[in-house]
Amino acid sequence: MEARFRWILITAIAPIAWGSTYVVTRAVLPDAPLWGAVLRALPAGLLLLAVVRRLPRGAWWWRSPLLGVLNAGGFFVLVYAVAKLLPSSIASTVMALSPLAMMGFGWMLLGQRPRLLSLAGALAGVVGVAVMLLGGAAPVAPLGVVAAVAALLLSAAGYVLAARWNDVDVLSQTAWQLVAGGLLVVPFAVVFEGAPPALDGPAVAGFAYVSLVATAVAFLAWFAGIRRLGPAVAGLVGLLNPITGVALGALLAGEALTGRQLLGVAIVLAGIGVGQLAKAGGPAGPGQSPRDSRKPRVGTKNVVPVTAVEKSRMRSWLPGGSPTNMRSSMRSITHSSRE
Repeated sequence: MEARFRWILITAIAPIAWGSTYVVTRAVLPDAPLWGAVLRALPAGLLLLAVVRRLPRGAWWWRSPLLGVLNAGGFFVLVYAVAKLLPSSIASTVMALSPLAMMGFGWMLLGQRPRLLSLAGALAGVVGVAVMLLGGAAPVAPLGVVAAVAALLLSAAGYVLAARWNDVDVLSQTAWQLVAGGLLVVPFAVVFEGAPPALDGPAVAGFAYVSLVATAVAFLAWFAGIRRLGPAVAGLVGLLNPITGVALGALLAGEALTGRQLLGVAIVLAGIGVGQLAKAGGPAGPGQSPRDSRKPRVGTKNVVPVTAVEKSRMRSWLPGGSPTNMRSSMRSITHSSRE
């Protein structure tokens, strides 16, 4: 239990850091979503690649670009577009559906059926975010809603695939997908936005924070947490993202918190807490999906397959079986286990 709580705290680094990017993006970053995605993903990936000093091998030459599009390049562009098209309240409420999407992909790709407590926690999180942020009659752009739904589906699928493809260490996996995601967006940025935007001092500092803290550090914590906790639990921890945005708005922008917002925060925190009560399957070993990790592996210590012949011998132990047959069966099973 202590180790689980420690991993929850590590995973929480990611949504808290991501929640802070809203303030930084609006305050100092230029209006260039494609170059913004490049300048966020590529420096973070190159820094981690310099640490790991290891290039992809085998299947990771195609896995890295795929994860790079789902989790970094494509996701960052969509999130930037959502921020421009939708009020933050609507965008955050739509993105609060992400835990449910992660549970769905976890069921499809990892065979991890969502627990009732996890589902209840996720639904409470959506309700809490809606209570916390929705209000008024802000205009809703349909294209923004489509972009928000696309962003949450892309990232949910990418997060679960990153947990499934766990045959490399988290540092290498994170570095490769961030580099690939940043590089894949560069041609589109050049075609649609031209040269990179000129950056003043605050913008350089903003990109440094967004890239190094809210991407490199946050993604390492996030992917490590998903491996240890599973998509259902980690997805619920992700609900700290909108809470961070509201809290920073109150602290930095002097926005007063209303009673409704405090109620929404309480509901979200309750949903996260309820979801953590659900038992999660243990982490899979290297190169093994969580679905496979629940199956006994023939040949491992203390795991002896029982054949149909041995089952028939075991029946001789029941009343009516002779002691001779019992001893013979025991010798046979002992001999099989030694082999």
